[in-house]
Amino acid sequence: MKFFLIAGAVNALLSVAFGAFGAHLLEGRVADKYLDTWQTAVQYQMFHAIGLMVVGILMSSSLIGALGSLSWAGYLMLAGIIIFSGSLYVLSLTGISILGAITPIGGVAFIAGWIMLIVAASKAL
Repeated sequence: MKFFLIAGAVNALLSVAFGAFGAHLLEGRVADKYLDTWQTAVQYQMFHAIGLMVVGILMSSSLIGALGSLSWAGYLMLAGIIIFSGSLYVLSLTGISILGAITPIGGVAFIAGWIMLIVAASKAL
């Protein structure tokens, strides 16, 4: 529980910092398509930072039978942030287009994380 709350808060902080970095320091230094890519990474990081905090809060409510599913949801969301947003950040800064090939793996992790949250909710209710 504590891990996911802290991981969510740290990722929310990083999302805001990376958003400001992109808006103020990357403009004029990278192509507009890479600024858009950077913004997508920031948005998905924030959405899933909130998801991590939700997971942590739900774990603290001791949903019987759902803790395993909630853990999976949290770890998959965290992996998604690292793979999806991380690859887009690096792509935006370097222009190495092959990095776009691993981004969908992070997207699948996001989807699987939300599915596990659904599974946890259905077990708890």
